[in-house]
Amino acid sequence: MTVKKDKVVEMHYTLKNDKGDVIDSSKDKEPMPFIQGHGNIIPGLESALEGMKIGESCDVSVNPEEGYGVHHPEAIQEIPMEALKDIDNLKVGMELQSQDEKGNPFIVRVKEINKDTVTVDANHPLAGETLHFSVSIENVRGASKEELEHGHVHSGSCSH
Repeated sequence: MTVKKDKVVEMHYTLKNDKGDVIDSSKDKEPMPFIQGHGNIIPGLESALEGMKIGESCDVSVNPEEGYGVHHPEAIQEIPMEALKDIDNLKVGMELQSQDEKGNPFIVRVKEINKDTVTVDANHPLAGETLHFSVSIENVRGASKEELEHGHVHSGSCSH
């Protein structure tokens, strides 16, 4: 069976940055399941996997535009410390939920803490990075009607 839209794909992967540092990997874990063609994984990787078969492997480099996006300097903002006074143990690296003007939630990361202000960054941590994946396709199956309706794989439903 080949990787195509509406198929549940299980893959092993290792993700490295341009320097060759491993950022993430499924090594020593279960393969990562996703539904092909539903935006469950970044676009550049999804399109590279299209048509692959069980047992096949590939190396894929994904540019920022097809990955987690370009880095937007305007997504880094200083906010008054007063706005975060209710947060206990505020520290650099902490993720906080914010809202845009329409009330849509998004995550920001604390970059710097000063006396009166806190610098937060709404960019994805991998924005602006070229991503290098080593991927192996472990299993491909049809997605259930329920999985397609929900747009994601239901755990425990993988057949081997």
